[in-house]
Amino acid sequence: MINKLPKITIILLLLLTNFSCSEDNNPATDDGYEPTPISPVVLNMDAYPFNTLSEYRFFEGDMKAQDPAIGVIAYEPISTLFTDYAKKKRFVWMPSDVKATYSADNEIINFPVGTILIKTFYYTNVQPGNTTRIIETRLMLRKEDDWHFADYIWNDDQTEATFSLEGSFTNVDFIENGVVKNTNYRIPSEVECFTCHKLQTSSVPIGVKPQNLNSNYNYPEGSINQLQKLINEGYLENNIPATINTVVKWSDETQPINLRVRSYIDINCAHCHSELSHCDYRPVRFAFDETENETNLGVCVDPDTNIPGMIDIVTPSLKERSVMYYRINTTAEEFRMPLLGRSIIHEEAVSLIGQWIDSLTTECE
Repeated sequence: MINKLPKITIILLLLLTNFSCSEDNNPATDDGYEPTPISPVVLNMDAYPFNTLSEYRFFEGDMKAQDPAIGVIAYEPISTLFTDYAKKKRFVWMPSDVKATYSADNEIINFPVGTILIKTFYYTNVQPGNTTRIIETRLMLRKEDDWHFADYIWNDDQTEATFSLEGSFTNVDFIENGVVKNTNYRIPSEVECFTCHKLQTSSVPIGVKPQNLNSNYNYPEGSINQLQKLINEGYLENNIPATINTVVKWSDETQPINLRVRSYIDINCAHCHSELSHCDYRPVRFAFDETENETNLGVCVDPDTNIPGMIDIVTPSLKERSVMYYRINTTAEEFRMPLLGRSIIHEEAVSLIGQWIDSLTTECE
């Protein structure tokens, strides 16, 4: 019958039919349907690493503001790694069709292929103008075979960051706790990245363990546990235990000093002083789950490298005769610890470690 209608009538009927169908499928209808937000992040596994940071589209608006795009989730370990007082912003992004899984409190979350960990290093109160300066943004991408590094060095205008894994230095004058400090900041080479992230012949992240993320973070929508946030975002399987053996914030003076020291050493030292890592030959094991045993902290343990005037790695009640205290309180490259990642002394940590050593009453044989 429709073929006998005037042509203009047929056209009007078709338009009304199409309009009706589009209305039925409109996400803004009264049934409450909301479209799933699509992340703008661009990832081409074969083209990684891109030449510039902006190509990934991790951030909205002005890139230096570090406002994460949809699907880019901020996080912060409870205790953080010291890098010459640099401040850091950390994010994780994952493809939409995969999830990470829990393995153990003290093990890296088992992230799927395509995961990108993003960490930006910056300083505030940079002299002479009390400005903010972003130095670098480091990426780790999970591929089938391993985690792969990329580092992006920010330009002076703070408008773009360009890929480089050659390693370099940049001088920064800044104010920290009211004191002017200076660092010849080291931007790491690929070899240096691997040194800190080494696990036998593979590379692994450091801070993304449940023990380090079992705390609240102030997201735009409110404060929420970071692990729960990953679950809510569909990034993490809801298989984590009800209780997690969790580190403390090392600078939190309300916490027992032993836990503060163990937490600081875990995040700053354990990635090298663990089995199959760079310093696994040394007679200490600094992971948080292993340092309830004082011997693993070096208490009353002979050092493998003789340093004049020192007795044990940790000599109870005598910080001045302890190798650990000496190493974190020097900038000499042949003695300082950590080996990489700092060129100046972390004064607050030196004070903490010194107080802890002097408080020990263990009698060495």
